[in-house]
Amino acid sequence: MIDRLEMFVALAAERHFGRAAEVCGVTQPSLSAGIRGLEDQLGVQLVYRGSRFQGLTPEGQRVLDWARRILGDVRAMRDEMRSVHKGLSGVVRLGVIPTALPMVAALTGPFVAAHPNVRVTVLSRTSAEILSGIETLELDAGVTYLDNEPLGRVSQVALYVEYYRFLCAPGSALSGRAQVTWAEVAGEPLCLLTGDMQNRRIVNALLAEAGVKAAPGVESNSSIALIAHVLSGRWASVVPKGLAEMFRGAGLVSVPIVNPEAEHVVGLIAPKREPQTPVLMALMEEAGRLSRR
Repeated sequence: MIDRLEMFVALAAERHFGRAAEVCGVTQPSLSAGIRGLEDQLGVQLVYRGSRFQGLTPEGQRVLDWARRILGDVRAMRDEMRSVHKGLSGVVRLGVIPTALPMVAALTGPFVAAHPNVRVTVLSRTSAEILSGIETLELDAGVTYLDNEPLGRVSQVALYVEYYRFLCAPGSALSGRAQVTWAEVAGEPLCLLTGDMQNRRIVNALLAEAGVKAAPGVESNSSIALIAHVLSGRWASVVPKGLAEMFRGAGLVSVPIVNPEAEHVVGLIAPKREPQTPVLMALMEEAGRLSRR
C-alpha cells in the first residue's frame, strides 16, 4: 500500500497523471493502475477522472491527509533505521525565504561539516510555499519568520532577529544620514520584494504605521535582483540588516530605519513529529547552537 500512497500523494501534488508518473519513476499506466488499486483497497473513489485529472473527491481529500501522515512516519522510520547502520545520511530539502538566503550558510555549513554524508538542497521559497511544502512532504524543513503569521503545527527554533536597513548608493539623497524614518523611505525611488513575500507585507505594515505607502518602481521575488537595481544608482531598497551588511563592501550605504525600529524573528521550522527523524533532529540541534552564539 505504501507505493500506492506515494503515487496518490504525487498525483495530488502534480495534478497531472503524466507528471506524477515521472515523479514516482513509473509509467503512466502503472500509476493509474496503482491509484485504482488503492481505491479498490479502500472501497472509495479518490479521483475524479475524465480525459485528464479533474481533482480529488471529498473522500480523496480525507485520504490525502492520512496518506501524508503515514508517508511522513514511514520516511521517519526509514531514516532512523538507516542512521542506526550508516550514521546520518540522505538529503534535506530546505525551503528558505529570500531575505534569509544570505544567512542560511551559517546553519547549513556547520551541519554538513558535522554530518558529511548528508546533503542539503536549499530552495528559495515564500513563507506560504514553505508551510505548504512541509505539509505536502515536498520540503523537509524551512527557514522563515516565526512571529509574523500563523505557522500551524510545526517544531521551531529561533535563529536570529531581523532588523531593517535602507540600502542605497553613495550620493543618494539619504546616503549621508545616520538614520532615516519610514516616512522618508517611502519618498525615495524604491525597488522592493513582490507582494507575495512576507518581508514585503512586513515593510508595507511598517510604512502604513508611519502613515505612508510605498509605490516601488521595481518589484522582484529575488533579493539579488533588488541589490542589482540598487547598485545601478537609480534605486534604493529596504532589506534585512544581514543582507545590507554583505553589500557594504560593494560600496552601498546601509542606513538604520526608525520610527518605528522594527524587528522580527527568523527561525528553522520542521514537521512536528514524535519521534523526529534523526537528520531533522540533528539540524534542529545545530540551529539551537547557532541561536546561542
